[in-house]
Amino acid sequence: MPGYQWIVADADLLGGQPTVKGTRLSVSHILACLAEGMTGDEIAEDYPGFPPEALPEILKFASEQVEKFGPDAAA
Repeated sequence: MPGYQWIVADADLLGGQPTVKGTRLSVSHILACLAEGMTGDEIAEDYPGFPPEALPEILKFASEQVEKFGPDAAA
């Protein structure tokens, strides 16, 4: 995805969902892990290959997606 180092979207990978580069982990899955209280290190332990240093960018991406549903967004 333009402007992101760790987030990619490929139609051949998870149906085009945003994923963490070099993994088959979707951004939404990582966000769900964080919502359950997991740390970046715990996610990496459960999912070898996940780079904990990608977390700030994942959170930024999520924040930008939520902003799309601001006051000017269609309901």
